[in-house]
Amino acid sequence: MSSQAVKLHIQDHHVILDNGILQVTLSKPGGIITRIQYNGIDNLLEIQNKESDRGYWDLVWSEAGSVGTTGTFDVIKGTKFTVIVESEEQVEISFTRNWNHKNKHVPLNIDKRFIMLRNSSGFYSYAIYEHLKEWPPFNLPQTRITFKLRKDKFQYMAIADNRQRNMPLPDDRLPHRSEVLDFPEAVLLVNPIEPEFKGEVDDKYQYSSKNQNLQVHGWICMDPPVGFWQITPSNEFRSGGPLKQNLSSHVGPTCLAMFLSAHYSGEDLVLKLKPDEPWKKVFGPIFIYLNSTPEAIDSLSLWEDAKKQMVTEVQTWPYKFPASTDFPPSHERGNLSGRIQVQDRYLSDTYILAKGAYVGLAPPGDPGSWQRDCKGYQFWTRADENGYYTINDIRCNIDIGDTVYKPPRSGPTLWEIGIPDRSAAEFYVPDPNPKYINKLYVNHPDRFRQYGLWERYEDLYPEEDLVYTVGVSDYTKDWFFAHVTRKQVDGKYQGTTWKIKFQLDHVNQTKPYTLRIALATANVAELQIRVNDSKTDSPLFTTGVIGKDNTIARHGIHGLYWLYSIDIPGTLLLEGVNTVFLTQAMSSSPVQGLMYDYIRLEGPSSSTST
Repeated sequence: MSSQAVKLHIQDHHVILDNGILQVTLSKPGGIITRIQYNGIDNLLEIQNKESDRGYWDLVWSEAGSVGTTGTFDVIKGTKFTVIVESEEQVEISFTRNWNHKNKHVPLNIDKRFIMLRNSSGFYSYAIYEHLKEWPPFNLPQTRITFKLRKDKFQYMAIADNRQRNMPLPDDRLPHRSEVLDFPEAVLLVNPIEPEFKGEVDDKYQYSSKNQNLQVHGWICMDPPVGFWQITPSNEFRSGGPLKQNLSSHVGPTCLAMFLSAHYSGEDLVLKLKPDEPWKKVFGPIFIYLNSTPEAIDSLSLWEDAKKQMVTEVQTWPYKFPASTDFPPSHERGNLSGRIQVQDRYLSDTYILAKGAYVGLAPPGDPGSWQRDCKGYQFWTRADENGYYTINDIRCNIDIGDTVYKPPRSGPTLWEIGIPDRSAAEFYVPDPNPKYINKLYVNHPDRFRQYGLWERYEDLYPEEDLVYTVGVSDYTKDWFFAHVTRKQVDGKYQGTTWKIKFQLDHVNQTKPYTLRIALATANVAELQIRVNDSKTDSPLFTTGVIGKDNTIARHGIHGLYWLYSIDIPGTLLLEGVNTVFLTQAMSSSPVQGLMYDYIRLEGPSSSTST
């Protein structure tokens, strides 16, 4: 590895970072990455694109009061270039764009930073976004860093050990080579350049990942063997918590570092600044890591090396080298340790160890508000087998101590369906229509990522809806993963009603029973609950119209979580067979619907019902 000092070359319209291992060229004063030179390849970025369309920070914004998740797309171009640090060991440069009332940009001061270190096979980038109190309010649905690599070089993508493959070319998505399916992101490859991809579906959302799993992903060039990897060493600056799903890499070849997005959540994850609301946040740093190997036969080992580098980056977080005072180093941060236990007297007379529980710190709010938070920072870990946890390097000092969590509970469990883990992955996910296959997900644990699975409900239940009998049915085989609509002969859609049948030997008619329903996602859906009478005009309970997650269309298995507790008067229940009717009433689209996480019926607190 080179021991050359880091050099900064400043030209009229470009600046070049060079440490002898790689060279990174950026426009001046825009701060757009125009060239990455490494291992004999003159430019890893797509040379057929304009310089402004190769490597860049971007955002989407809209005026306050706007609805939805779209807006003005803005590739962030600086107006001022500044050298922050210049030494043999490190160079840090800044590209700033300040807002004033005369321009039409988003009302933010933005400071993009790029860092190169000595003997480092890559470079870092972070940005500081700041909105002053007196400035106009606005919405911010998305911000990220985008890299567009050379399509003639990078054709193998890796985002996990079991999610990597040769990818189609961007040309394969052109009209004469593909057919657009129900959504513009999804195409059927009918005449691809490489015949191996013929008949496959390509959709960028098939490669989404949870934040907690999205620490390293990227592309491999086979000749010469070179890897391009985006490493995110911390999730503290990402929105929505560890389970929030984001895009990763996809056909382009494109590699993304997502910080804020409304994917799999809808407008709830749009950052909305109010009048007189100041805000500042640091996104990143993230690390762009480049690696190589002498022999083409070892190309796939570049993924293993990238994972090792990711571990190194995680272990050195928070970095010591960023110069901005808005990024606190470790000695200016706090730590938190404690133990979490669960108290549920219907399961145990003693505290239950919260083995593997998620423990997080997020800005104050209502219970569960962390999944919708996008303005602040979040810090998460998992408890060990005894419920102990430690969260290091928090951007504040806090002391909680031991915690006893009391989950919602009114009475003993009479029956339950599913696993309470905020996901529908345990339910039955069908085989896809053979016409719409992504070969990566054939015989894969993530079979839900195949295209068009919502249409399979109609194939399995062409006339009568799903019926689940407690004690007989198996939710892994008999509970369809998504409660969706059914297409009628006239092309319109109708709502569907599922039935849960269960036996009660004794009913206490003087006290209520409790039905707990946890939803893993909802998309313009309305869940209505009726008990033992499907024809009654007024349901016992309705969620109202909820959710804009779009999880079903985007091949996810969860979005935002919803929890409902419904009291069922004992007078509605029968000794013998009972039926709960679950109606998804909204029916204007094939992807309207919801996914269940977990359903449980509890008896009255003093009941002995079985």
